[in-house]
Amino acid sequence: MNIVQFQKRIWDFYGKNKRDFAWRKQITPYKILVSEVMLQQTQVSRVAAKYKEFIKTFPNLPTLAKASPAAILAVWSGLGYNRRALYLKRAAEMAVAEYGGKLPKNHEQLVLLPGVGKNTAGAILAYAYNLPAIFIETNIRRTYIHHFFPGQKNISDAQLMPVIEETLDAKNPRKWYWALMDYGSFLGTVVENPNRQSKQYAKQSKFEGSLRQLRGKILKYLLEKKRISSKELHALMKDSRYPLAERQLVAEGFISKNKNAVFLKK
Repeated sequence: MNIVQFQKRIWDFYGKNKRDFAWRKQITPYKILVSEVMLQQTQVSRVAAKYKEFIKTFPNLPTLAKASPAAILAVWSGLGYNRRALYLKRAAEMAVAEYGGKLPKNHEQLVLLPGVGKNTAGAILAYAYNLPAIFIETNIRRTYIHHFFPGQKNISDAQLMPVIEETLDAKNPRKWYWALMDYGSFLGTVVENPNRQSKQYAKQSKFEGSLRQLRGKILKYLLEKKRISSKELHALMKDSRYPLAERQLVAEGFISKNKNAVFLKK
């Protein structure tokens, strides 16, 4: 498929099938940061409801920066990958301390924020500032592999990036990436997953029975019960990996521990 044909297909699809999300309305850099971090490894349907609650509770960077980990986790609960909640808080703290309460407008500074890698930084530039950044994520990868690398295997993101750049609508990158995302999501329902042809492809590890699930159970219990002795919580979890999970959660700043109890960090 040539570039003109490709662009026409994407725009035609978007014109008839564009999706409606809260983060595509009343756009601010902060709201884009929140939505992009939430969408990392999480289905859109799960993010949609949590995003509105999160923005209502923490409407801007200073509010989020001042919030306690416990307050943030209470809202985040149910989304999974809880590290992202603390990354958002730390990113907010950094933005307030170093950038006057605003998100940077260049890639080099954005990638220094906790939880913001090169692709999330590119997405923020495109969606928040409508700048022609080049980035890749699951739906974008799927779309380009399907149309430009049919039948090939072990395709690297480095191979995709020049094609993404060549096909980019530099005059309106925000809507172009929305269109790519919507088309890629649709494509995932009608063809065998092209992302299996990617070097980056890896099956997600099972959640059931994982250490990640145990960590989530500990946090959920402490959200409800506030504080309990480490020995009692270990007994309740009925899992020999509890000491490891507890040490990780303390080290990462989720929970605090003293001689008498463990509890969510204030």
